[in-house]
Amino acid sequence: MSALQSFIQQQRGDREILLMTHVVYGYPSVDESLALMRDLLGAGVELLEVQFPFSDPSADGPSILHACHAALVNKPTLAQCLEDIGGLARDFPDSRVLLMSYLNPLYRYGLERLPADAVKAGVGGFIVPDLPLELADSFRAACQDAAVEPVWMLTPETPESRMREICAAASGFLYCVSRRGVTGKGTGAEQPLDDYLARIRTGTDLPLAVGFGIRSADQVRALTGKADIAILGSGILDAFNDGGRAAVRDLVKSLRG
Repeated sequence: MSALQSFIQQQRGDREILLMTHVVYGYPSVDESLALMRDLLGAGVELLEVQFPFSDPSADGPSILHACHAALVNKPTLAQCLEDIGGLARDFPDSRVLLMSYLNPLYRYGLERLPADAVKAGVGGFIVPDLPLELADSFRAACQDAAVEPVWMLTPETPESRMREICAAASGFLYCVSRRGVTGKGTGAEQPLDDYLARIRTGTDLPLAVGFGIRSADQVRALTGKADIAILGSGILDAFNDGGRAAVRDLVKSLRG
């Protein structure tokens, strides 16, 4: 069992469902994004997904797209992002910080050297939405050497054969996109979530994390008993944009209610 999976299962012994929250590094500034991350970790969020910004985040909706574009104006570097994550990992050892980004900035840094550097900084896993499994051999090997987990994504449209392939390759946990569309928005023609998660569960014993469109306590409660982790991305950003860090703290408190 991987270190990330072991952590999740240990945390699940105390909670019916865990929270993973999403922050864009550098939005609206590096310092403010780090302050928001510290608020979330201080509130006891078990997993923090730190997105290093990219100009064309294809899986993300308007809230995260805007945040990425605004963050890039501040010219963040991935090296500094890793250093800052290191500070978070040291100060909040009871949570795990994951790095999320797209291939372009990771290639520029050096995809094969990234895992070792990230582990030194305290990164607990990677989420790379535009890296297909069949092109990830060298990255997966580098992750295995560094003992860090690449997290793979499934969607309601993933064919059964592809789902089995991803489940067989996965470790840590599986990121289950809850419906069609980009983050924060759906198409309105959704496969029943219970059926979708049950279909995934037949192929894996890994923890399941569910994201895209989750932003309320009712939605988190509805996942209890069906998933291990509820992921909030656009909901966190929208709360921040509407009411600053205080609104985000209030949102997390309501989810824990």
